[in-house]
Amino acid sequence: MYAVIRTGGKQYRVAQGDKLRVEKLEGNVGDAVTLNEVLLVGGGEDIKVGTPTVSGAKVEAKIVAQDRASKIIVFKFRRRKNYRRKSGHRQPFTALEITGITG
Repeated sequence: MYAVIRTGGKQYRVAQGDKLRVEKLEGNVGDAVTLNEVLLVGGGEDIKVGTPTVSGAKVEAKIVAQDRASKIIVFKFRRRKNYRRKSGHRQPFTALEITGITG
């Protein structure tokens, strides 16, 4: 059984046992999280498509890590103008492990 969920403005296709990184969610490592924005639930021949979400469906997950991604460098440059700006950014994320899908 699999599901398509929406969190952090993005959509993910998940199945039980999957590990994925999503935009930062509130909670500590080891906490259980319920994701209620389920757009599609499928398994074999039976597929339920929501309008926009499937009513009564939910995905249970466990928080594995709260961390920040590797640094990206933002470098702005204008040629011949002696203009250079360098900055970095580390995006926070939450690592989840899917423990169950009900639909």
